[in-house]
Amino acid sequence: MELPARREDIELHTRDGLTLVGELALPESADPVATMLALHPLPTAGGFMDSHIIRKAAARLPALADIAVLRFNFRGTSSPRGTSEGAFGEGIDEAQDLAAAIDFVSQRGLPAPWLVGWSFGTEVALKHGRDYDIPGVILLSPPLRRTSQDELAAWAGSGKRVVAVVPELDDFLRPAEAAERFAAVPETEFVAVDGGRHLWVGEQQTRRVLNEIVERLNPAAVPLPTTYPL
Repeated sequence: MELPARREDIELHTRDGLTLVGELALPESADPVATMLALHPLPTAGGFMDSHIIRKAAARLPALADIAVLRFNFRGTSSPRGTSEGAFGEGIDEAQDLAAAIDFVSQRGLPAPWLVGWSFGTEVALKHGRDYDIPGVILLSPPLRRTSQDELAAWAGSGKRVVAVVPELDDFLRPAEAAERFAAVPETEFVAVDGGRHLWVGEQQTRRVLNEIVERLNPAAVPLPTTYPL
């Protein structure tokens, strides 16, 4: 269910000359208290701006938690919104996509932009997000396949919050191994989700993930209500 919000189809313009398509969803009448900048799963495995956790965040969080949600298709990725120009860049060229999104957030004056990556999106966040003026990153199902240990360790002492939400039954990185990898960043807020799976299928897992996000971006709104109107 898509709850009320001010929704706007937007375009992002990368510094290497591409146009990316996306959407900005804002609270219907209030100013947002924070911004979720969503980075979607692997395009070559079906990930896009409508991957269900991201789509449901955009549908619910502006109304339930006064959070702005910016989502977009990485280069070469298609969704009902349209197709972003360019070609898949293995998490390297997507540095330009992230920069374009950060530029948009700055131009619009959106507050407290957290990077919320899911799977491949966590790789983009970890590889390229550290130097931006952000409160932190939330990493949903981080595979740590394209992120080197040096890139991960560079977040230690950065002053930015690192939240790793790791499913018990993940296909790529389960909590025990994830805890070892993230030990390189001692300040990591590590959340192991019992029964969780990489794709967070089902309403129970969706609610858990959205509450973990909101707990960082607007803790006063936790727990999220399960009915609307409020």
